[in-house]
Parts: sequence; C-alpha cells; structure tokens
Amino acid sequence: MLFLEHSPCLTGGIGAKAENLLVPEVRLKELGVDFVNLPRGGDFTAHEPGQIVGYLHIDLKKRGLSLGDFLRNLNESLVVAVKDTWGLEVEENPKSPGLYTKETKKKLISEGIYAKSYFTSFGFALNGINSLFTFSLINPCGARSEDMVSLSALGLSEGYPEKRKEFVSRFSKHFLSLLQ
Repeated sequence: MLFLEHSPCLTGGIGAKAENLLVPEVRLKELGVDFVNLPRGGDFTAHEPGQIVGYLHIDLKKRGLSLGDFLRNLNESLVVAVKDTWGLEVEENPKSPGLYTKETKKKLISEGIYAKSYFTSFGFALNGINSLFTFSLINPCGARSEDMVSLSALGLSEGYPEKRKEFVSRFSKHFLSLLQ
C-alpha cells in the first residue's frame, strides 16, 4: 500500500468519455494540470495536493480473494477509517462508484481499480484539504463537479496533518486485518 498526494492532474480510466473532459487539453497545460490516461476502471477523476491517495497492490490469488471480496474489504475499511478518524459517515451509492457522505450525498472518495492476473493496482482518492478546483475541469466519473466534497468543505480540516496520519493508520490496520 502506498499513500501520497499528487500535483494537479486529471486521469482518465478505460471508461473515460470525451464529453466528460470540459476543457481542451491545451488549456490544462496552461493551468498547470497534467493529463494522464490510465488502464484503471472508471471515467475521469482529479488529483490535487491535499488529497489522500491510496494505491493498493494486492495479490488476490495468494490470499484466496475474489475481486468482489477486495472491493468489499476496501469500502469497509474506508468507511470505518473515515468514521473513526473524523466522525463522518460515508456510504456507497449503488449507481456510482466511490463513497458519499451519508448526510449530504456528496462524493468524498473516488475509486478506480485495475486487476490483472489477480494482482490489483490503483485504488482511491479521499478529498481532504484540497481545493476541488481540478474537478471543475471534468464531469468526475460522469457526474457534476458540484457533487464532490472535501473534508475542509465539511468543516473537518482542523488538525489535518495528524488526522491524515491517523486515517492512514486506521485504514491500513483494518484493511490488512480483512486480508488475513
């Protein structure tokens, strides 16, 4: 598992639709936003400083897990870690990947997974203290940028550097416990 932040960039998965990129690629360069096509699932998403991005490289075959098991474990671990760290309840939306705030139904966590030969790559991006600006350049996962939310927009940015570490620790422990 790798946890990091990205400089401003947009990524397009194998399901990316051209109409969901709202500005020409030349404009992205002018704005200092990189553009990358990736072999992960999903449409367009955005990355920017202040997000918690988790890349999960897991050998499913070695652990006797299906891709469905992996996705259930991922979502459960994210739900638990967000609740335990920020006291915020998030849930799945059966019509769209990712996790959404239970109260406002806005998307807090984007997910994009790829598996080849039972080995996973890519993962999730939790909107922490990022500005959400890069989301305004796309229809994220085919939705509206206004449907995205960050912890800071929810008033949960106090003590963020320590909370970020706490989240990563809680997520990692819970996720690894489910892989045993």
